[in-house]
Amino acid sequence: MATARKGDKVTEPIDSNEAEVQISEQSRRIGYNTVEYTIEYLAEKLRSGDFYIPEYQRAYVWEEDRKSRFVESLLLGLPIPFLFFWENNEDGRLEIVDGSQRIRTIREFLDDELFLGDLETLDKSSGFKFSDLKESRKRKLKNRTIRGVVLDEQADDQARADLFDRINTGSKSANPAEIRRGALPGPFTALVTELAESEVFRDLTPMTGLQENSRTREELVARFFALSGDLEGYRDRVADYLFDYSKTLTAELISNPERADSMRSEFKTAMEFIVQNFPYGFKRNSRSKATPKTRYEAIAIGTKQALEEVPELRVNKQALAELIASDDFSRITRADGGNAKARVQQRASFIKNGLLERQA
Repeated sequence: MATARKGDKVTEPIDSNEAEVQISEQSRRIGYNTVEYTIEYLAEKLRSGDFYIPEYQRAYVWEEDRKSRFVESLLLGLPIPFLFFWENNEDGRLEIVDGSQRIRTIREFLDDELFLGDLETLDKSSGFKFSDLKESRKRKLKNRTIRGVVLDEQADDQARADLFDRINTGSKSANPAEIRRGALPGPFTALVTELAESEVFRDLTPMTGLQENSRTREELVARFFALSGDLEGYRDRVADYLFDYSKTLTAELISNPERADSMRSEFKTAMEFIVQNFPYGFKRNSRSKATPKTRYEAIAIGTKQALEEVPELRVNKQALAELIASDDFSRITRADGGNAKARVQQRASFIKNGLLERQA
């Protein structure tokens, strides 16, 4: 028996045999094989669609200097990080999980669509496109190989989500909304995306450019349904909780498509109520350009819960404005342990009870 420590705090003893069983079980969830593809092969497979870039992947964001630097690394024969793929069980194509920017740059250069910028080491090649290279150099470049990992179709959804998250650690991490988009395509993801882009929700949730690109609105919509639909099953690890909830809802909406209509209606009713009654929506004040998650959860979930009890709810707007401006509301939306279940319940109950107590 070993003693587990967390910082300087001694926790319950851990049986190393139990740990070994868990490691063995979890490692079997991920099946993969390693591959080695030539530059020419990567470009051709992207052109043909045999390698494809899923919707959840980020847009083609590499700037020209970064593309040029990457091609220079290829020409110099420098080590290139592994590519990661997912084998699509339905059509056998490979989804590019990590490496789409690199593969797109390769295709662009080989197709003479990229002119190299000012190179640091190979300055004599600055301004070149692929066709400007000597034939022998073209062949060498096309025959250069990059290694990859292909996750097979037998791996479950959570294993795939883990892969997305872990391979991006240390670079630009895939956020939870992107992970769910990739691992759980289907009716629930489609509904979340639709509502996140609705005019009323966009107006209620001002975002920074980074939040927009990170699909923060989709994360907020998913939280609305999960926290109002299964708060008792909530776990403090929000990403895992939302993934499991999304997986459950995906299966339910496939078997009962009509439920999407009622969920859409519930969401729109709550948002319209918030527009009509909360002076600044989810914002702290009229000048705010961001949407705090704790404030959003309190108002969105609390409003939905209140409307479930009193569908035709009418409130005293002045009294509600005073409640929102109160020190108590500021305190519970700024409290430590923001993701703790008790905190989430406290925030939602504060608004729910506040609305019901201030009926007009």
